[in-house]
Amino acid sequence: MIKVIPSEARSSFDRGWLRGSHSFSFGEYQDPYNTAFGPMRVANDDVIAPGRGFGAHPHSDMEIVSIVLNGKLRHEDSLGNVAVTGFGSIQRMSAGSGVIHTEHNASDTEEVRLLQLWFMPHTKGLQPSYETTSYDITALEGALVPVVSSDGGPRVATVHQDMTIYLGRLSKGKTLDFEQNEGRRMYIFSIEGKLGLQNEHVLHTGDTARVEQTSSMKLEGHEDTFYMLIDLP
Repeated sequence: MIKVIPSEARSSFDRGWLRGSHSFSFGEYQDPYNTAFGPMRVANDDVIAPGRGFGAHPHSDMEIVSIVLNGKLRHEDSLGNVAVTGFGSIQRMSAGSGVIHTEHNASDTEEVRLLQLWFMPHTKGLQPSYETTSYDITALEGALVPVVSSDGGPRVATVHQDMTIYLGRLSKGKTLDFEQNEGRRMYIFSIEGKLGLQNEHVLHTGDTARVEQTSSMKLEGHEDTFYMLIDLP
């Protein structure tokens, strides 16, 4: 089963210093029928104005992944971590038993765009932790590159949930087959371009798909495409 959600169906907002869209209930947008997809709880596409950001606020028992698409994001937390990430880097924070953090645009002149992704951990009360990793941007073409997973590994951030986040690019006319174990889910987001699914659906820029009961997925670039695929329990 493939449920396509067009970009215009997501909850969009513009607060001046922050604009973007929510794929699940978040903040002022509340829909009791759209609160999660498996352990995935939040998928926000955020753009933060120069010099602005989120002030200090707490989290607990949540795996929070930030994928910067352009610009620079500055992170600081109560664990003593300070880092700036840009395109090609991943930020992962395990809130665990509790952490306080801030996220700001590190530039005074350029916007920063990021995908903010939250996942429920497999265990509550974990020791809070934070890491940044970088992936090979040149390896994305015609491939699905793991950037976050439960197994971690070289250039892969470790998350406390049985899942993997992949990034990939497909040139127009190129195809790629993805296989996962039976009984799992896929969440697919077209960051840019048109992505075909199973010769039946097309995701335009900003569209998402929630996939269940389908362990094999044929991906096709209907035009040059940059996309994210998440393998979820």
